[in-house]
Amino acid sequence: MAEGKTLKELAELVGGVLRGDGSTIITGVASIEEAKKGDITFLSHTRYRRFLATTGASAIVISPELADTAEGRNLIVVKNPYLAFARIMASIKPVRHPPAGIHPTAHIDPSASIGRDVSIQAGVFISRGVKLGDRVVLYPGVYVGEDVEIGSESIIYSNVSIREGSRIGQRVVIHCNSVVGSDGFGYVRDGTRHVKIPQVGTVVIEDDVEIGACVTIDRATTGTTVIGRGTKIDNLVQIAHNVRIGEDTIVVAQVGIAGSVKVGNRVILAGQVAVTEHLEIVDDCVIGMKSLVSSTIRDKGAYTGYPLMEHRRWLKLQALVQKLPELKEKLRELEERIERLEKK
Repeated sequence: MAEGKTLKELAELVGGVLRGDGSTIITGVASIEEAKKGDITFLSHTRYRRFLATTGASAIVISPELADTAEGRNLIVVKNPYLAFARIMASIKPVRHPPAGIHPTAHIDPSASIGRDVSIQAGVFISRGVKLGDRVVLYPGVYVGEDVEIGSESIIYSNVSIREGSRIGQRVVIHCNSVVGSDGFGYVRDGTRHVKIPQVGTVVIEDDVEIGACVTIDRATTGTTVIGRGTKIDNLVQIAHNVRIGEDTIVVAQVGIAGSVKVGNRVILAGQVAVTEHLEIVDDCVIGMKSLVSSTIRDKGAYTGYPLMEHRRWLKLQALVQKLPELKEKLRELEERIERLEKK
C-alpha cells in the first residue's frame, strides 16, 4: 500500500476541524472532478458543489459555509480551503531535489566558495569568485557568472544563466531557461548608428522570490535592478534595467516592464500588462490583464484598460460598448423623427 498520512494528521497540520473518520489514509491529492479513493481534494466555491455527489475523494477540505452540504463525507473544515490544500499537497507530495553532491562534469573555479550539502548537477559552470550558500541546488546546465552570490536553500533549475555580479537571496527558486543579469537594452544615437551604452550595474533578487521559466531580468545600466522579498514572477516576463519591484508582488505571464520603473509592495500585474519607462506604481494596486500603464499611479486600487482607468469605470464602459449597435439604431430613428418634424 502506498505510504500516506491519516486524515487526523492532515487536519492537525492545517489547524482544521475534522469531521468523519480520522484514521482514513490519504495517499494522493486531486481536483474534485478527478479525485479517487485515497485522494484528498478541496471545495471552496459553490460553483463546484455539484461534484460532491460524484467525486471519489476519500476526504474533502472545505469551507465552513459549505460543510453542511457535504453530510456523510470525511471533511477538514477550514476558513481558507485552498491555502490548507496547498499545505497538504506539500506534505503528501513534497518536491524532491537531487541529493547533495557534485557531478564530475561540473566545472567549479578554484576561487569559488561552496557551502555545505550543496547539489551541483551535470554540466553546471561556476565562475571565479562565486559564493554558494548551504543546501543550494543547481540543476544540469546552470551557468553562474563571476562574483555571483546565491543564498542558502535556493533552487536553480536547468539552463538558467545568472550573469556576473548578480545577488540571489535565500530560498529563491528560478525555473528553467531564465536569465538573471542580462544586459539592459540601452543605446544612444550617433548619427544614423546606435551605440551601445555599457550595462555595468547588477541585479539583486531578495529572499523567498520565485521566478518562472523563460524570464529575463536585466542588470541595471548603473546601480541595481531589484526584485523584492517574497515576490512571485510567472513565466515569460521581461523586466528591464533599473526596475525596482517591491515585496510580495505578483507578476503574471507575458508582462513587460520598461526601464527604471518602480513597482510597490503587494501589487498584482495581470497577464500581458505593459508598463512604460520611468514611472511608479504605488503599493496595493491591481492592474488588469492586457492593460497599458503609461503614467504614474499614485492611488492604490484596481485599474484596467488602454487607456488605463479605474476598473469599475472600465466595466461600465465595456457594458456600454456592447450596447452600441442598439444605441446607434435608436439614434438613427431619432434623427429620422427630427427630420420629419422639421419638414412639417
